[in-house]
Amino acid sequence: MNNRTARSAGERRGPGEKAAGEKATSATLVYRELKRDLLRGLHEPGSKLQVEATAQHYGTSTNPVREALNRLAAERLVDREDQRGFSVPALSLDHFRELVRTRCWLEGKALAESIANRSEAWEDAIVLALHRLLRTPFVDGAQLDVAVDNSAWEARHREFHRALIAGCGSRWLLRFCEELMDQAERYRYISDIRSYPRRDSETEHRLIADAAIAGDTDLAVARLTAQYELTLSLYERQVRDVDGDGDDAAGTPGA
Repeated sequence: MNNRTARSAGERRGPGEKAAGEKATSATLVYRELKRDLLRGLHEPGSKLQVEATAQHYGTSTNPVREALNRLAAERLVDREDQRGFSVPALSLDHFRELVRTRCWLEGKALAESIANRSEAWEDAIVLALHRLLRTPFVDGAQLDVAVDNSAWEARHREFHRALIAGCGSRWLLRFCEELMDQAERYRYISDIRSYPRRDSETEHRLIADAAIAGDTDLAVARLTAQYELTLSLYERQVRDVDGDGDDAAGTPGA
């Protein structure tokens, strides 16, 4: 794990000095840092997250770390077991299959409802999000011998998919979709993208946006579902090539 400090210099105080809301602020900062690192695969799947060691790693005390870990456990990004503490969830092909299937159900419904409720503001948001995504480079790890940072592309990618379903009219549905996006992002970061060339992600996203803005619900949902299912298909193929039994995690970016 790379050393980083969760708190800025301005938040550091001497012994006995406390400001109102400091505990909550520290917990939120640790939560954001730890979540980002979990999604990017900087903590090994299956490894323990010891409270004291995690606090030292993020430059804070144990209480904010416990709060952050409990919050992440509620989001299923951390496993919590009585008497055994916290750990990084393992990855499995079966889990990814279930994840993709559920994303197709929920995001398909959210997209259909958004199209039914479509407005100029919703369409404009999709166009802007797509424009930003297409202008953000994705570094192909297959061409390099070092780890690459595609966090900017990941952020734009998420903004695009959020824009598609933003008009569904259900905060609960949006929340569930957001949690599934987190899980999918974690698989993308940990996956070994060097085994296969990247597919035509730009065309995939453009076609989804075109159908959504045109008001063609069936086509838009079909294209969104096809994108997620293609990701799963490539993932399954890569896992088979890695170990032949489908137990290890590997994958490809794009959805």
